[in-house]
Amino acid sequence: MLLRMSTMLLKTLREDPAEAEVPSHRLLLRAGFIRRAAPGGYTWLPLGKLVLDRVTQVIREEMAAIDGQEVAFPALLPREAYDVSGRWTEYGDDIFTLKDRRGADHLLAPTHEEMFALLVQDMTSSYRDFPLILFQVQTKFRDEARPRAGLLRGREFLMKDAYSFDLSDQGLIDAYAQHRGAYQRIFQRLGLEHSIVSAMSGAMGGSASEEFLAVADVGEDTFVGCTRCDYAANTEAVVTPAPPADDRAHGPLTVHDTPDTPTIASLVELANSRAFDGRTDWTAAETLKNVVVTVHHPGAEDEILVLGIPGDREVDLKRLNAVLSPATATMFDDFASRPDLVRGYIGPQGSKARYLADPRIAPGTSWLTGANEPGRHATSVVAGRDFTPDGTIEAADVRAGDPCPACQTRDADADAAGTAGSGELTMRRGIEIAHIFQLGRRYTDVFQIDVLGADGKPVRPTMGSYGIGVSRAVAAIVEQHRDDRGIVWPAEVAPADVHVIGAGKDGQIEAALALGAELAAAGLRVLVDDRRHLSAGVKFTDAELIGIPRCVVVGRRLSDGYAELRNRHTGDRHDVPLAEVTATLRHNP
Repeated sequence: MLLRMSTMLLKTLREDPAEAEVPSHRLLLRAGFIRRAAPGGYTWLPLGKLVLDRVTQVIREEMAAIDGQEVAFPALLPREAYDVSGRWTEYGDDIFTLKDRRGADHLLAPTHEEMFALLVQDMTSSYRDFPLILFQVQTKFRDEARPRAGLLRGREFLMKDAYSFDLSDQGLIDAYAQHRGAYQRIFQRLGLEHSIVSAMSGAMGGSASEEFLAVADVGEDTFVGCTRCDYAANTEAVVTPAPPADDRAHGPLTVHDTPDTPTIASLVELANSRAFDGRTDWTAAETLKNVVVTVHHPGAEDEILVLGIPGDREVDLKRLNAVLSPATATMFDDFASRPDLVRGYIGPQGSKARYLADPRIAPGTSWLTGANEPGRHATSVVAGRDFTPDGTIEAADVRAGDPCPACQTRDADADAAGTAGSGELTMRRGIEIAHIFQLGRRYTDVFQIDVLGADGKPVRPTMGSYGIGVSRAVAAIVEQHRDDRGIVWPAEVAPADVHVIGAGKDGQIEAALALGAELAAAGLRVLVDDRRHLSAGVKFTDAELIGIPRCVVVGRRLSDGYAELRNRHTGDRHDVPLAEVTATLRHNP
């Protein structure tokens, strides 16, 4: 491949575009890899399309290595299959829908589980057809409320989605492990530092679920690790271990006047100043905060829900929505319509609304909480005695320094041996670049897919789902491989192997083109800057912005028979005889 910048559709920018929010967005726009076409939609320009194709090729190679077979579905799909699965309603406003001229409903597919399941139903009949791995690289669509961060959060994006079909649960476990290993190899080849973390399944359904998160400060996902063990999870999936039941005797519920205590801090200060229950050491963690939300169920009426969490915590709406999915929650504010919910003074005792509590609100625990009367709180409000939650829910925020749930579970067994000692959670941010699920039989049950087993009896296949955000991976690579001058592409995905620059004087451009042709003939992918009427400084700046790993400058030492080799990764520069450039690059890629 030989590309000439003089004829390429390419325009670099000196300043950051005003709409660019994150480094990858800024650099991909400035370096001429993408161009904004619409909110949440981008045109891939020639250099960008080369990178996108390189990333896709790595994925295809690793999928082929585990016997994946590639297919291609349409993006425009009829409604019927999604009605059967229930996801037409579950997705709600998150999908693009339209009607054809006959009035039939269609959607632009956000994902294709239904279509893969129906294809397998149509084309398989016996145990001899399994196991089976199918995948596609397909454009997906989501009606994002606020597209942002360039390729990281768009309305149209490229995904690789794969699906495994097996006839036993062990077969699904094996297929899941195969894909997990393939994804690790893919991201290693792409040069992406990543963590594999436990995750929620959301609208996809299924049981076991893990995300691959590319470590980046601009990531929208927060994940935790442990200072002592290998536990890692998206904060949405962190499980709070319930404390053991508290069987201590507690005093009677006592109501106190607590005027002017709009915050937990002001309540704790008053409780200590007045020595509630004879104590002056009250803390926020001993208060019970009751937060009211409205739950919006797809295709059903809204529901009022009260959440009980320790007073030193806040409700994390991302965690809450992950638990409630496909329903979503918003903060409730119409207290005038619910006089039983006394704003600022809500208690769980006698609650008329559905009440779900944090796991730390365990039976026998005693709390300082609202008395359901204006200006009054109550002490010694005991879970299991004065109120019984309708269930537990993970809605409180997770914080650095929290005890590790995996360690706590192990420590319950280690206490007797005296080896207990929980690690603490650390927190980092990441970009979700892949998500894998053990779907089980959700979709084969929905569509009643059965095949003939080896014993002549019908067997229902079980499915796994494995997605990679291809276009998002490009942005994640830039987030991790950049400096203050531009992008620094890993060699595996760079738009070219070598960037040859003709500095512009005394036949230097002609010599650069001749060298480029020689390198291309040797099997290297070459980009030649043969633009005339531009200074060498501008060309060097563009080369650093574009970020191809190896650069050859045909310039000031051409008359001596030398070119300069530059390494974008290390910054190393040295002169090499022009006649040896090709051999040098081939043997030292």
